[in-house]
Amino acid sequence: MFDPARIRTLWELVEYRARASGGKPMFFDGDGRAATFDGVRDEALRVAAGLRELGVGAGTRVAWQLPTRVGTVVASLALARLGAVQTPVIPLHREREVGFILAESAAEFVLVPGVWRGFDHTAMVRKLAGDGVRVLPVGDGLPTADPAGLPAAPSGGDNGATTWIYYTSGTTSAPKGVEHTDASLIAGGVGLATALGMSADDIGSIAFPYAHIAGPDYVIAMLVSGFPAVILDTFEPGRAAAVHRRHGVTMAGGSTAFYQAFLDESRRYRQQLPHAGRLIPSLRLLSGGGAPMPPELYAAAGRELECAIVHGYGMTECPMIAMGTPYDSDEQLARTVGRPVVGARVRIIRPDGSGAGDGESGEVTVEGPMLFRRYTDPALTAEAFTADGAFRTGDLGYLRPDGHLVLTGRLKDIIIRKGENLSAQEIEELVRTHPAVAEAAVIGLPDRERGERVCAVVTPADPAAPPLTLDGLTAHLRAAGLMTQKLPEQLETVGELPRGGPLHKVLKSVLRERYTE
Repeated sequence: MFDPARIRTLWELVEYRARASGGKPMFFDGDGRAATFDGVRDEALRVAAGLRELGVGAGTRVAWQLPTRVGTVVASLALARLGAVQTPVIPLHREREVGFILAESAAEFVLVPGVWRGFDHTAMVRKLAGDGVRVLPVGDGLPTADPAGLPAAPSGGDNGATTWIYYTSGTTSAPKGVEHTDASLIAGGVGLATALGMSADDIGSIAFPYAHIAGPDYVIAMLVSGFPAVILDTFEPGRAAAVHRRHGVTMAGGSTAFYQAFLDESRRYRQQLPHAGRLIPSLRLLSGGGAPMPPELYAAAGRELECAIVHGYGMTECPMIAMGTPYDSDEQLARTVGRPVVGARVRIIRPDGSGAGDGESGEVTVEGPMLFRRYTDPALTAEAFTADGAFRTGDLGYLRPDGHLVLTGRLKDIIIRKGENLSAQEIEELVRTHPAVAEAAVIGLPDRERGERVCAVVTPADPAAPPLTLDGLTAHLRAAGLMTQKLPEQLETVGELPRGGPLHKVLKSVLRERYTE
């Protein structure tokens, strides 16, 4: 039986599962290939030996920008076996982000896929890498050697040592380097595994970038619970659904954008094949996080896909904070991000730092073993924690009497209109309930009279229908009980909202720039 207290490093967890599950499958890829738990362990040992011959060892700083493939997981586990400090880089990042990350993380080696999806990562990284940085194209295969000569695996005696550096995907400023240990990532994965209650009979899915912190978080949950997963290097809803059907996936997801994509794909599928049944007949659970989940999307996707939707809350600095469970009620799943996961301690504070009362909204702070160690920039670290050591998430929310956490917005996503703070998220949720609206983003725009005015940017539910008017929208919001001060004063309609980052979050900074006069 798994005992997290006895596991101190990621490699120990890999060895534990390889012994416990032997020849059972760990991964299925989109081309029908399978890899077992012990097979992945053995291949990671060979790759670790190959990397060691190239000069990688304990403490070596290795960045990698690789697609979501079995080989990427193997490379990451091999680096963990050696005790290297690894910096995963999202494959969609280009010169600006990659150049900053390589310099700031002081990378000594960089693993790249060569040419992937028409882009030459090798050429880009060679141009950006400083003197002495070795670029290793691994598109044709990872380096391997006989693992017999490998030194002993790191014991985990220094659990406080940085072994991972993740970078936040900022859109208006330089990314922040977030230092994690094996222990902090394992704690996050244990929290996820405990909340979801997955078993070896389940089959999961990794169709989001493995270089995102959710990657090892999910793989650790697989190693803890012993379930396999389909792994896809790109997410195309139709192809993903077909692969999920073929392998009998029981849990899929990634973020709110993935729920919407599966919902849309299911509607297309039923329209084209009216008698085909469910899009993924084996699916019992959609899970994810990374962005707010509108209650109406919860209802529509759950009804259409005929499965539970379990949403959670985490961030690069703390991969798991709260998570719904399959045993929660529909109301809890639709309106909250679940309870704090095992080991996480959540507290809501007022602007003066004092604790908020029951049901009172304030800034969400968190403590626990899954919390990051520090930022690479000491100045950022000093600003990020309260006097008693809790991490300030920058999110606003409150705890309900049932222990569930409700997020109400971001400190930086507050619209200050005539001196009054308005939550953009609250207004967005109501705007989305208008039948003419498919998606919505609410932003504050500079206004001489008001300081900021409320602007709603929407995509139409039916592009062929007459366009929604501002009067029609405000009438709907008044009927829903929204106070006058929060009503949008500007309405913009677009074909699609700008999105970016590994979880396809709406880029409000782009919208603000577009509509600021």
